[in-house]
Amino acid sequence: MWQLIERQEILWQQEQKQKTCFGRTPDQIKAVRPLKDGVIADFTATQLMLKNLIGKVARRYNIGKPRVVVGVPSGITEVEERAVEESVIQAGAKEVYLIEEPMAAAIGASIDVGEPSGSIIVDIGGGTTEVAVISLGGIVVSHSLRIAGDELDEDIVNYIKREMNLAIGDTTGEQIKIQIGCAMPLMTEMSMEVRGRDLTDGLPRTVTVTSTQVEDAMKESIQKIVEIVKITLEKTPPELASDIMEKGIVLAGGGALIKNLDKLLSIETGMPVYIAEEPLDCVVRGTGKTLEDLERLKTVLLNARRRK
Repeated sequence: MWQLIERQEILWQQEQKQKTCFGRTPDQIKAVRPLKDGVIADFTATQLMLKNLIGKVARRYNIGKPRVVVGVPSGITEVEERAVEESVIQAGAKEVYLIEEPMAAAIGASIDVGEPSGSIIVDIGGGTTEVAVISLGGIVVSHSLRIAGDELDEDIVNYIKREMNLAIGDTTGEQIKIQIGCAMPLMTEMSMEVRGRDLTDGLPRTVTVTSTQVEDAMKESIQKIVEIVKITLEKTPPELASDIMEKGIVLAGGGALIKNLDKLLSIETGMPVYIAEEPLDCVVRGTGKTLEDLERLKTVLLNARRRK
């Protein structure tokens, strides 16, 4: 398991370095995001990225074509499943298994997905928010919403542009969200200085942004996330609902770290809400655990049935 975690850490560090390139590249270099809103935005770039990553792992650990487990949004169609499989196979994998992201997040959050009782996971990632009720190794009820971390960044960027007449980039918007973003008012208001371009004269300018302003900027999107959780709970069978009432809601993904989001969800649903340990890594750790114990966890894989 330590080798898997080490590989994930390397990939995460590379991603953070690449993020710093956005908005800073010369004309002859183009920084692109192959994946956006939970789906493939640039097929060629995605395939090249996967080929590069699989090649690096294979060379470093002296392995041939590896088996790969890929996390995909819940509710993916069979056509989309085959498209993901083909792209990963062409990138150099020997076998490809697909797992729904909320299921991977639940496994990564150390939830026993195989037991005959209900658990609910809310995975707020970069492109999508996935909410799922899990029991007996399967997803009973699930909803996917294309509002998550990236949308919250855009909300902050647009708010500062509208209210402060200042243009900032998505990377700065993300930094604001991480440092002072909140879903409910904080006990002590936080603030930070933000640099950008004044839209009036085009010159650089610095403004102070408060946590109250960031809360106001994200309010509409946060409310939509709360609503999709409530809709999922409404459609949950009564027996599983009683289990969930006892266990509470588990939050995963980077969005789980937004200050007071757990408190807001608890107030809105009347249920206890817990943040998973290391929520940013839940999905990738869940896919890793599935890969290491493939035979026992094969029932949670979307495309394992076709291999029998």
